[in-house]
Amino acid sequence: VTGQLTWFGYESPRSFWDYIRVACSKVPHSCICSIENMENVSSSRAKGRAWIRVALMEKRLSEYITAALRDYKTTRRFYDDGAIVLGEEANMLAGMLLGLNAIDFSFCLKGEGLDGSFPAVIDYTPYLKFTQSSESISSDEEELRTLGSSGSESSTPENIGPPFIMDENSWYNKCKRVEQKYRLALEQKGYLEELVRLREVQLSDSVSQNKLLLQRIKDLEVNHKLEKEQLEYIIVELQDQLTILKNNDLRSRQELTTHLTNQWPSPGAPDVKAVALDTLLYQKHNEHWHE
Repeated sequence: VTGQLTWFGYESPRSFWDYIRVACSKVPHSCICSIENMENVSSSRAKGRAWIRVALMEKRLSEYITAALRDYKTTRRFYDDGAIVLGEEANMLAGMLLGLNAIDFSFCLKGEGLDGSFPAVIDYTPYLKFTQSSESISSDEEELRTLGSSGSESSTPENIGPPFIMDENSWYNKCKRVEQKYRLALEQKGYLEELVRLREVQLSDSVSQNKLLLQRIKDLEVNHKLEKEQLEYIIVELQDQLTILKNNDLRSRQELTTHLTNQWPSPGAPDVKAVALDTLLYQKHNEHWHE
C-alpha cells in the first residue's frame, strides 16, 4: 500500500487496514467500528489481522473485498499501478474468497499474536514423539535371536545353503522393516534439523536485538552524562550570577542609605540655612509692623 499524496508529498507506507477502513466504511453492519474500538489492538497491522479474523468468522470476507474493489477511487489512491487489486485478477480473487464461507472459523482476538512482534515458528514437537509399540519390540527381539542363530549356524559349513533358501521371504520382510525404521529415523532427523535451524535463527535474532539494546543503553548513558555535566555547569553559572546580583544589590542599598543620610540630616542638629531664613523673615515682618 502506497502512502497518500498530500501537499507535502507522499506520506509513509500504510497498512492494508488503512485502505479497508476507508473503502469498507459504507458496508452495512460492518465490523470496522468494532475493530477500531478494540482495547488490546493498537497498531494498524494488528487491526488488519483482527479484521481478517472477524471477517472469516462472519463469513463476509468476500463481501468486504468486493465492496472495497468497487470504490476504485480509494483503491487507486492507496495502491500503485501493477497491483493485483487494480487489475482484472481482483474480481477472481473475490470469487475465490467466496469459497471460504463454507468453513466455520473460530479465532482468538486477545493476546500479543495480532501485533506480529513474535516471529511465526512452526512447532515440530508433536511430530518428534515416537513411542515403540510392543509388536516392534517383539519383532526386534525375534530378529536378534534369528541373527544370532543364523550366525551360530553359519559356523558349520554344512548348514550354509539351506537357511537362505528357506528363509528368503522372512529376510525380505526383515529388510522391509529395517527400511521403514530407516525412513522413520530419517524423517525424525529432518524434523530435528529443521527445529535446530529455527532455534539458531531465533538465537541469532535475540543476539542481534541484545546488541542493539546494549548499544542503545550505552548511548543513553553517554547522553545522560553529557546532560548532567551541562546541568552542573549551568547551576554553577547561575550561582555565580546570583552572587554577583546579591553583591550589586548590597552595594546599591549602601549607596542609597549614604545618599539619604547626606540629603536628610538628623532632627537634633540645627540647620544653619533654615535659621538664617527664619531670622530674615522675622526682620521683614517687624519692619512692616513699624511702618
